[in-house]
Amino acid sequence: MIKILFVCHGNICRSPMAEFVMKELVRKAGKESDFLIESAATSNEEIGNDMHSGAKKKLKEMGVPFSSRNARRIKAEDYEKYDYLIGMDVENLYYMQREWNKDPDDKVKLLLTYAGRDRDIADPWYTGNFDATYEDILLGCESLLVSLTKD
Repeated sequence: MIKILFVCHGNICRSPMAEFVMKELVRKAGKESDFLIESAATSNEEIGNDMHSGAKKKLKEMGVPFSSRNARRIKAEDYEKYDYLIGMDVENLYYMQREWNKDPDDKVKLLLTYAGRDRDIADPWYTGNFDATYEDILLGCESLLVSLTKD
């Protein structure tokens, strides 16, 4: 089983969007039983809160199913539990590596790295642009899935 944890600052916008987009891509590929896909935050600010209404609206608009959830913070045990620890921006990577002792197994990556892009996914909490965020997440998740399922 391939275990993926998507990570952003608060776990209410980008990382849960990536979680549900990836779950839908995996479902459409008929590989649901091969994956565990979840998300978390690097901060404590939104712990216990559900996904942002703008993220829900965008996922609904794009036909991506999602469920109610509670934001949670990354923890030390996540490093051993997951095979891929995927951040949305370089600040996320900094806090992830701090939590996980500088990433000795090279599990921590930016999502857009899988699409050949070396840049952050903008946080719609600040930009208000859930469309651009969704497009970047979709590109990253599609590319990640290809890299994980190619023979």
